[in-house]
Amino acid sequence: MASKYEVFDRSRLRVQPLAQRVHDLQLDRWLALDDRTPEFSHPQLAQVAQRLAEAKRSGAARILMMGAHVLRAGVNRHIIDLVERGWIDHIAMNGAGAIHDYELARIGATTESVARYIKSGEFGLWRETSELNEWVVEAARNETGLGENIGRRIFASGYPHTDLSVLAAAYRCSVPVTIHVGIGYDILHEHPNCDGAATGAASYRDFLIFVRTVERLEGGVLLSFGSAVMAPEVYLKALAMARNVAHQQSRRIASFATAVFDLLPIQGDFHSELPKTDPGYYFRPYKTILVRTVADGGESFYFCGDHRATLPALRRAVLAL
Repeated sequence: MASKYEVFDRSRLRVQPLAQRVHDLQLDRWLALDDRTPEFSHPQLAQVAQRLAEAKRSGAARILMMGAHVLRAGVNRHIIDLVERGWIDHIAMNGAGAIHDYELARIGATTESVARYIKSGEFGLWRETSELNEWVVEAARNETGLGENIGRRIFASGYPHTDLSVLAAAYRCSVPVTIHVGIGYDILHEHPNCDGAATGAASYRDFLIFVRTVERLEGGVLLSFGSAVMAPEVYLKALAMARNVAHQQSRRIASFATAVFDLLPIQGDFHSELPKTDPGYYFRPYKTILVRTVADGGESFYFCGDHRATLPALRRAVLAL
């Protein structure tokens, strides 16, 4: 039965070339590995590094979940180095992360001003970026993960800045990058060539790839950088599925470490859940990643700071071992 509601006719949209867009972030934003980074120190960073080392030796999961602004912090090379050295064996990001990674690899710039372009209705409607929608359809058709196909395509693209692509580097290293998309969240969904069914199919396959990695989380480490919704919510459901199967097999997924790196100051003991009357209760990384999911044998850490400082600091900590 057909819907009784009208839909927006995307054929009316005007899509313009990226060359006409003013970019907020240029290549000089992205750090080299030996560049000086903002100062950050914390006594528990060494503990997280040690947990990563133990997980690496045992073959347990070393997962990095992150928001897109972690890439905008300019730390791509640091993430890539951690992947190449085997410290990270799964990356999970939202759809915006894939868009920034693609634009940076292709044109050496990314990020547009919402304030500037929302006024004219141009925000997000840039021709070249819509190529990602074609790769989404290809991923769904070939039954590959969304992150895997985008990484493969960027790796083979010949774009001038593929050395900054986290997805291409992970594909080269056979480390899964899973893209967890919310329909309507990303500029790709504005474009006339967006296929919602293909987006759902490819991103759901990524979710199942992520759950498979979470099955190896016993003795492992889960890092969450700057993701207030995607990381805690996707991780929570994946852990429930993995534990469901583990319980049937008389196994446990309980002894592992989680670490949240974010900008929100947390006062007091972050290992105890706040009351619902406290606004901090609704900060999902707190109650989900730091408290509830490690309550039966795990441990958790919290680091407050700029990702341009904290991620390089974590890399230095593991390299110091």
